[in-house]
Amino acid sequence: MPKTASPDRQLAGFIARYEPEIAELAEAVLNKMRRRYSTALELVYDNYNALAIGFSPTERASDGIFSIALYPRWVSLFFLQAKGLYDPAGMLKGSGRVCKHVVLPNPAMLDDPALAALMKDAVASARVPFGAKGLHRLIIKSVSAKQRPRRPAAKVSIGKRPAARARKNPAPAHRSKRVTKTA
Repeated sequence: MPKTASPDRQLAGFIARYEPEIAELAEAVLNKMRRRYSTALELVYDNYNALAIGFSPTERASDGIFSIALYPRWVSLFFLQAKGLYDPAGMLKGSGRVCKHVVLPNPAMLDDPALAALMKDAVASARVPFGAKGLHRLIIKSVSAKQRPRRPAAKVSIGKRPAARARKNPAPAHRSKRVTKTA
């Protein structure tokens, strides 16, 4: 991607590398998030494992409240400041102490009452809140030179296992005690 491309075009190019179903889901989720958090800065990280689009009140990643992460087979909503969030429905997944996530099977999931309550709580308890006024900006923060494939690997048919290679020096079937010669 040329460095002269606008951030919007760069992000569109990053998303286009995914399967159409994942790309469409990501676009729909991002549109809902942009409407809901219109003053948030979008921080884009095209990382080794995933494409992550953070929603933050500042340009600092550590102030981020949410992140949408695209993987080859799913899209997740990450709560970047999840510590202490009340989650009676048990929606948040992950073993981290601070960051948790919810896999989004469709954009309507963002309107689920339990998830909407978690998101409202996350915004209310954030270290730095979203501004009441401000302009949305899209910022490409980093692009990893080395990345995992953005589309799932093709399924390989499982056939017979190849025969095991013969060892050059097979171990003896019976090992005897070590005999030492004395002169």
